[in-house]
Amino acid sequence: MELRTASSPRDVKHYTTERLREEFLIQGLFPADEIKLVYSHIDRIITGTATPVAKKLELTAGDELRAEYFLQRRELGVINIGGAGRITVDGRVYEVASREGMYIGMGSRDISFESVDAGNPAKFYLNSAPAHTTYPTVLIKREGTPEDGVVIIKDENKVELGSLEESNHRVICKYILPGQVESCQLVMGMTSLKPGSVWNTMPCHTHDRRMEVYLYFDCLLYTSDAADDLLCVDLCGRRILNKKKKKRYQR
Repeated sequence: MELRTASSPRDVKHYTTERLREEFLIQGLFPADEIKLVYSHIDRIITGTATPVAKKLELTAGDELRAEYFLQRRELGVINIGGAGRITVDGRVYEVASREGMYIGMGSRDISFESVDAGNPAKFYLNSAPAHTTYPTVLIKREGTPEDGVVIIKDENKVELGSLEESNHRVICKYILPGQVESCQLVMGMTSLKPGSVWNTMPCHTHDRRMEVYLYFDCLLYTSDAADDLLCVDLCGRRILNKKKKKRYQR
């Protein structure tokens, strides 16, 4: 598990592009048959991925948490952005299709991830925060019928915003939030851009009341100068920008 310390806003303004990427950009996500985690001192959030291909992956606490098991004092949110997968929590198996998620409450001991098809593996995006009490573990689906251990995202939590004219027509699908899936402090969702739209929300900004982690996938990002010395930029482990080398002409 990689550890990252907090940074002072007064110091950040003096960071180079390379230093900003080192502190705030997570690269190399979704390595095959691995769980990759980054522990940030900002709100003690742990974010990462689990990508089972040929084997089942077990979530363990590691030395960093000083705990008997990963969720001894934490809660976990998961969204699958890959192929169909399975998450087993203390012996109960949950079938987690693409774009479905899970909330796993504090006190869950044995957690594992696997794919249904190794040729189209599941890609589980993970966020974990400290917890003070236990809320029910549930599978979160966009459509369907609620049942024991399964929550369907409410219509009011599928929010359509923006417009094609402003190139930001999008749908915000809220997975974990009060009134639908209870948690101690973790909130998770997914924003999907409509065809023809190219941006999500306002430029980078801060929140005094909370921190945020963004995972960008299945999109292209164009920058003016962030990749001047690179052939590509990796945002959360995805190659999102390619630059052609300039041709040199001799007179």
